[in-house]
Amino acid sequence: MSANHSPAGQQPTATYESAFLKACRREPVPHTPVWFMRQAGRSLPEYLKVREGIPMLESCMRPELVAEITLQPVRRHGVDAAIYFSDIVVPLKAIGLDLDIKPGVGPVVQNPIRTRADLAQLRDLTPEDVWYVTEAMQILTAELGETPLIGFAGAPFTLASYLVEGGPSKNHEHTKALMYGDPQLWADLLDRLAEITAAFLKVQIEAGASAVQLFDSWVGALAPADYRRSILPASTKVFDAVAGYGVPRIHFGVGTGELLGLMGEAGADVVGVDWRVPLDEAARRVGPGKALQGNLDPAVLFAPTAAVEAKTREVLEAAAGLEGHVFNLGHGVLPSMDPDSLTRLVEYVHTRTAR
Repeated sequence: MSANHSPAGQQPTATYESAFLKACRREPVPHTPVWFMRQAGRSLPEYLKVREGIPMLESCMRPELVAEITLQPVRRHGVDAAIYFSDIVVPLKAIGLDLDIKPGVGPVVQNPIRTRADLAQLRDLTPEDVWYVTEAMQILTAELGETPLIGFAGAPFTLASYLVEGGPSKNHEHTKALMYGDPQLWADLLDRLAEITAAFLKVQIEAGASAVQLFDSWVGALAPADYRRSILPASTKVFDAVAGYGVPRIHFGVGTGELLGLMGEAGADVVGVDWRVPLDEAARRVGPGKALQGNLDPAVLFAPTAAVEAKTREVLEAAAGLEGHVFNLGHGVLPSMDPDSLTRLVEYVHTRTAR
């Protein structure tokens, strides 16, 4: 049973009445809940200390280290949810792909996938492949108590873009060439990735995740018609695969203002919004029946406290009429950000929105 379930005849689990899960379910909340993408990581000195000398992918495979890193921002900032510390390429590494995360570059794939024969690299993911995820999540749910734990995975398009390009890309030229030039191979690639992603999310939910977020970091590079035709079926497959667990499903991408309605259509309960679109306008684009998450520009945190509070009020005012709102940044915490500014921001949102 997931940490979010409250089935008839059984007592609700510890996290069920949390402000975060209430907002995801579009229920009244005691205050607007806050968490930050990349809240665990490079902005925290305690993170840098425990990660010292340990490669990124290796750090994702040590359960006790993962648990410690995931808990650090909860202790420091008082956020309303923890997000599992991992990386979107972990399931790909787990099924045997030759890839690594190079400092200052990102994921680099040794043998890019560009032909039908290359699909053979993508076998099914089993729980045994990611045993360390199950173990870390069990440690975390015991430690977190009433604080929800968010699981996550990379969406099929973003994973495909890394696999086809061989690493990060500004223009996604190989990715788009495959998508336009061989639509059937593209569809088969995304379908295979959807199955791997769904399996990875199921492991996390069954280990205790209270919600899951699907990151489609690069999908803002696409036009809506291309998204509907070439991406939507695979993202929908992922969300449908975990629908039966009853945990909130969050969908987030960068530069996706033109895609917000489609991203909600894919099956998300909560649609993440970056800072480029005000939340009231985002709600109009997404349509009724969804909560929204976001959307303070991360760069605002480098301004003086008064300016941060002013911009935060703008976000909260734009969110005033929403069915459900989870406060977050419009993208991830930046490495050079002062952690104290995040702690102050959490306190400000909680105080400002106390019901």
